Amino acid sequence: MNSILNISAYKFVPLPDAALLRTLLLQRATALHLKGTILLAEEGINLFLAGPEWYVRGFVAQLQGDARFADIAPKESWSDSQPFKKMLVKVKREIIRMDHPTIRPSEGRAPAVAPATVKRWLDQGHDDAGRPVVTLDTRNDFEVDAGTFNGAIDWRITKFTEFPQAVRAHQAELQDKTVVSFCTGGIRCEKAAILMHDLGLPHVYQLEGGILKYFEEVGGAHYTGGCFVFDERRAVDAELKAAPELAQEG
Repeated sequence: MNSILNISAYKFVPLPDAALLRTLLLQRATALHLKGTILLAEEGINLFLAGPEWYVRGFVAQLQGDARFADIAPKESWSDSQPFKKMLVKVKREIIRMDHPTIRPSEGRAPAVAPATVKRWLDQGHDDAGRPVVTLDTRNDFEVDAGTFNGAIDWRITKFTEFPQAVRAHQAELQDKTVVSFCTGGIRCEKAAILMHDLGLPHVYQLEGGILKYFEEVGGAHYTGGCFVFDERRAVDAELKAAPELAQEG
Protein backbone atom coordinates (compact mmCIF):
# COMPACT_ATOMS: atom_id res chain seq x y z
CA MET A 1 0.00 0.00 0.00
CA ASN A 2 1.36 3.41 -0.98
CA SER A 3 1.10 5.17 2.37
CA ILE A 4 4.00 7.64 2.04
CA LEU A 5 3.37 10.98 0.36
CA ASN A 6 6.39 12.38 -1.49
CA ILE A 7 6.45 16.05 -2.42
CA SER A 8 8.83 18.30 -4.30
CA ALA A 9 8.54 22.05 -4.66
CA TYR A 10 10.62 25.14 -5.18
CA LYS A 11 10.17 28.87 -5.37
CA PHE A 12 12.53 31.63 -6.32
CA VAL A 13 11.88 34.39 -3.79
CA PRO A 14 14.33 36.58 -1.84
CA LEU A 15 15.15 34.97 1.51
CA PRO A 16 17.56 37.21 3.40
CA ASP A 17 16.64 35.26 6.54
CA ALA A 18 17.63 31.86 5.12
CA ALA A 19 19.75 30.99 8.14
CA LEU A 20 16.89 31.65 10.56
CA LEU A 21 14.48 29.74 8.33
CA ARG A 22 16.81 26.75 8.44
CA THR A 23 16.31 26.34 12.18
CA LEU A 24 12.54 26.87 12.00
CA LEU A 25 11.91 24.47 9.12
CA LEU A 26 14.14 21.77 10.58
CA GLN A 27 12.20 21.96 13.85
CA ARG A 28 8.86 21.75 12.06
CA ALA A 29 9.85 18.87 9.79
CA THR A 30 11.40 16.90 12.63
CA ALA A 31 8.34 17.38 14.84
CA LEU A 32 6.20 15.95 12.02
CA HIS A 33 8.50 12.95 11.53
CA LEU A 34 9.31 13.95 7.95
CA LYS A 35 12.46 13.05 6.07
CA GLY A 36 14.07 14.57 3.00
CA THR A 37 16.04 17.66 2.08
CA ILE A 38 15.26 21.37 2.12
CA LEU A 39 17.69 23.76 0.45
CA LEU A 40 17.57 27.46 1.28
CA ALA A 41 19.45 30.34 -0.29
CA GLU A 42 19.07 34.06 -0.74
CA GLU A 43 17.35 33.24 -4.05
CA GLY A 44 14.67 30.88 -2.66
CA ILE A 45 13.71 27.40 -1.45
CA ASN A 46 13.89 23.91 -2.94
CA LEU A 47 12.46 20.96 -1.05
CA PHE A 48 11.97 17.20 -1.27
CA LEU A 49 10.02 15.67 1.62
CA ALA A 50 8.25 12.43 2.42
CA GLY A 51 6.11 11.08 5.23
CA PRO A 52 2.55 10.17 6.20
CA GLU A 53 0.05 12.28 4.26
CA TRP A 54 -1.36 14.13 7.27
CA TYR A 55 2.08 15.25 8.42
CA VAL A 56 3.26 16.28 4.96
CA ARG A 57 0.15 18.36 4.32
CA GLY A 58 0.51 19.91 7.76
CA PHE A 59 4.05 21.00 6.95
CA VAL A 60 2.95 22.50 3.62
CA ALA A 61 0.13 24.38 5.33
CA GLN A 62 2.58 25.83 7.85
CA LEU A 63 4.95 26.80 5.05
CA GLN A 64 2.16 28.53 3.12
CA GLY A 65 1.43 30.57 6.23
CA ASP A 66 4.53 32.59 5.30
CA ALA A 67 3.31 35.03 2.63
CA ARG A 68 6.44 34.41 0.59
CA PHE A 69 5.41 30.77 0.14
CA ALA A 70 1.64 31.19 0.02
CA ASP A 71 1.40 30.03 -3.59
CA ILE A 72 3.89 27.17 -3.43
CA ALA A 73 2.30 24.11 -5.05
CA PRO A 74 4.15 20.84 -4.44
CA LYS A 75 4.20 18.02 -6.95
CA GLU A 76 3.06 14.79 -5.36
CA SER A 77 3.74 11.08 -5.73
CA TRP A 78 3.28 8.05 -3.49
CA SER A 79 5.46 5.19 -2.31
CA ASP A 80 5.06 2.23 0.01
CA SER A 81 8.14 3.11 2.07
CA GLN A 82 10.10 6.16 3.19
CA PRO A 83 12.59 6.97 0.38
CA PHE A 84 14.82 9.23 2.50
CA LYS A 85 17.14 8.24 5.34
CA LYS A 86 17.20 11.51 7.29
CA MET A 87 15.92 15.07 7.47
CA LEU A 88 18.34 17.75 6.26
CA VAL A 89 17.91 21.50 5.94
CA LYS A 90 20.85 23.30 4.35
CA VAL A 91 21.69 26.89 3.49
CA LYS A 92 23.46 27.20 0.14
CA ARG A 93 24.69 29.96 -2.15
CA GLU A 94 22.11 28.86 -4.74
CA ILE A 95 19.20 26.41 -4.47
CA ILE A 96 20.31 25.07 -7.84
CA ARG A 97 23.89 25.89 -8.67
CA MET A 98 24.52 27.53 -12.02
CA ASP A 99 27.37 29.89 -11.07
CA HIS A 100 25.69 32.60 -13.13
CA PRO A 101 24.72 35.33 -10.64
CA THR A 102 22.96 37.55 -13.18
CA ILE A 103 20.22 34.91 -13.51
CA ARG A 104 17.70 35.87 -10.84
CA PRO A 105 14.32 34.19 -11.42
CA SER A 106 12.68 36.06 -8.55
CA GLU A 107 13.01 39.22 -10.65
CA GLY A 108 11.09 37.77 -13.59
CA ARG A 109 10.43 34.30 -14.93
CA ALA A 110 10.93 33.09 -18.45
CA PRO A 111 7.69 32.19 -20.25
CA ALA A 112 6.32 28.83 -19.15
CA VAL A 113 4.25 26.38 -21.16
CA ALA A 114 1.76 23.93 -19.66
CA PRO A 115 2.22 20.17 -20.08
CA ALA A 116 -0.97 19.86 -22.15
CA THR A 117 0.31 22.50 -24.58
CA VAL A 118 3.69 20.77 -24.90
CA LYS A 119 1.93 17.48 -25.68
CA ARG A 120 -0.23 19.19 -28.30
CA TRP A 121 2.80 20.83 -29.92
CA LEU A 122 4.62 17.49 -30.01
CA ASP A 123 1.50 15.78 -31.39
CA GLN A 124 1.32 18.23 -34.28
CA GLY A 125 5.08 18.66 -34.75
CA HIS A 126 5.13 22.45 -34.40
CA ASP A 127 3.96 25.24 -32.14
CA ASP A 128 0.89 27.39 -32.72
CA ALA A 129 2.89 29.75 -34.94
CA GLY A 130 4.10 26.88 -37.13
CA ARG A 131 7.67 26.88 -35.83
CA PRO A 132 9.42 23.54 -35.29
CA VAL A 133 9.52 22.55 -31.61
CA VAL A 134 12.50 20.97 -29.88
CA THR A 135 12.73 19.75 -26.29
CA LEU A 136 15.95 20.51 -24.46
CA ASP A 137 16.95 18.34 -21.50
CA THR A 138 18.75 20.49 -18.91
CA ARG A 139 19.57 17.58 -16.58
CA ASN A 140 22.81 15.69 -16.03
CA ASP A 141 23.70 12.85 -18.37
CA PHE A 142 22.96 10.02 -15.92
CA GLU A 143 19.48 11.44 -15.32
CA VAL A 144 18.80 11.62 -19.05
CA ASP A 145 19.84 7.98 -19.35
CA ALA A 146 16.93 6.94 -17.11
CA GLY A 147 14.43 8.48 -19.53
CA THR A 148 13.68 11.59 -21.53
CA PHE A 149 11.42 13.04 -24.22
CA ASN A 150 11.73 11.34 -27.59
CA GLY A 151 14.29 13.19 -29.69
CA ALA A 152 15.23 15.58 -26.88
CA ILE A 153 18.43 17.59 -27.23
CA ASP A 154 20.96 16.21 -24.76
CA TRP A 155 24.33 17.93 -24.44
CA ARG A 156 25.63 15.29 -22.03
CA ILE A 157 26.44 17.75 -19.29
CA THR A 158 27.68 16.24 -16.03
CA LYS A 159 26.62 19.16 -13.81
CA PHE A 160 24.35 22.14 -14.26
CA THR A 161 27.20 24.63 -14.12
CA GLU A 162 28.21 23.33 -17.58
CA PHE A 163 24.90 24.39 -19.09
CA PRO A 164 25.76 28.06 -19.91
CA GLN A 165 28.81 27.01 -21.93
CA ALA A 166 26.81 24.33 -23.73
CA VAL A 167 24.12 26.84 -24.72
CA ARG A 168 26.68 29.20 -26.20
CA ALA A 169 28.25 26.37 -28.20
CA HIS A 170 24.89 25.34 -29.70
CA GLN A 171 23.03 28.65 -29.78
CA ALA A 172 22.93 28.95 -33.57
CA GLU A 173 21.18 25.56 -33.86
CA LEU A 174 18.29 26.81 -31.72
CA GLN A 175 17.82 30.29 -33.16
CA ASP A 176 14.83 29.60 -35.43
CA LYS A 177 13.12 26.97 -33.28
CA THR A 178 10.73 26.99 -30.37
CA VAL A 179 12.70 25.51 -27.50
CA VAL A 180 11.00 23.83 -24.54
CA SER A 181 13.54 23.42 -21.74
CA PHE A 182 12.70 20.77 -19.18
CA CYS A 183 14.05 19.07 -16.05
CA THR A 184 12.73 16.99 -13.18
CA GLY A 185 10.53 19.51 -11.39
CA GLY A 186 11.11 22.85 -13.09
CA ILE A 187 13.92 24.49 -11.14
CA ARG A 188 16.80 23.92 -13.57
CA CYS A 189 14.79 24.57 -16.71
CA GLU A 190 13.58 27.83 -15.21
CA LYS A 191 17.11 29.16 -14.86
CA ALA A 192 18.03 27.64 -18.22
CA ALA A 193 15.18 29.37 -20.03
CA ILE A 194 16.06 32.76 -18.53
CA LEU A 195 19.68 32.36 -19.60
CA MET A 196 18.69 31.44 -23.16
CA HIS A 197 16.42 34.48 -23.38
CA ASP A 198 19.25 36.67 -22.10
CA LEU A 199 21.53 35.26 -24.80
CA GLY A 200 19.06 36.31 -27.49
CA LEU A 201 17.08 33.15 -28.24
CA PRO A 202 13.58 34.51 -28.93
CA HIS A 203 11.30 31.48 -28.59
CA VAL A 204 12.24 29.68 -25.37
CA TYR A 205 9.83 28.27 -22.80
CA GLN A 206 10.23 26.25 -19.64
CA LEU A 207 8.03 23.20 -19.14
CA GLU A 208 5.82 24.23 -16.22
CA GLY A 209 6.44 21.86 -13.31
CA GLY A 210 8.99 19.78 -15.22
CA ILE A 211 8.71 16.10 -16.07
CA LEU A 212 6.88 15.27 -12.85
CA LYS A 213 4.06 17.69 -13.61
CA TYR A 214 3.96 16.46 -17.23
CA PHE A 215 3.53 12.88 -16.00
CA GLU A 216 0.85 13.99 -13.55
CA GLU A 217 -1.20 15.93 -16.11
CA VAL A 218 -0.74 14.13 -19.45
CA GLY A 219 1.06 10.85 -18.73
CA GLY A 220 3.99 9.52 -20.72
CA ALA A 221 3.14 10.69 -24.24
CA HIS A 222 6.29 11.42 -26.31
CA TYR A 223 8.47 10.23 -23.41
CA THR A 224 10.49 7.03 -23.09
CA GLY A 225 11.71 5.60 -19.78
CA GLY A 226 11.27 7.08 -16.33
CA CYS A 227 12.24 10.21 -14.46
CA PHE A 228 15.31 9.98 -12.25
CA VAL A 229 14.70 11.17 -8.70
CA PHE A 230 17.27 11.80 -6.00
CA ASP A 231 16.02 9.38 -3.38
CA GLU A 232 15.91 5.64 -2.80
CA ARG A 233 13.21 5.16 -5.45
CA ARG A 234 15.85 6.10 -8.07
CA ALA A 235 13.21 6.69 -10.75
CA VAL A 236 9.46 7.07 -11.18
CA ASP A 237 7.41 6.03 -14.19
CA ALA A 238 4.72 7.96 -16.04
CA GLU A 239 2.20 6.95 -13.34
CA LEU A 240 4.53 8.50 -10.73
CA LYS A 241 5.20 5.09 -9.20
CA ALA A 242 8.64 3.92 -8.11
CA ALA A 243 10.45 2.26 -11.02
CA PRO A 244 14.10 1.83 -9.93
CA GLU A 245 14.73 -0.62 -12.77
CA LEU A 246 14.38 2.28 -15.22
CA ALA A 247 17.32 4.06 -13.60
CA GLN A 248 19.36 0.88 -13.65
CA GLU A 249 18.66 0.32 -17.33
CA GLY A 250 19.65 3.87 -18.26
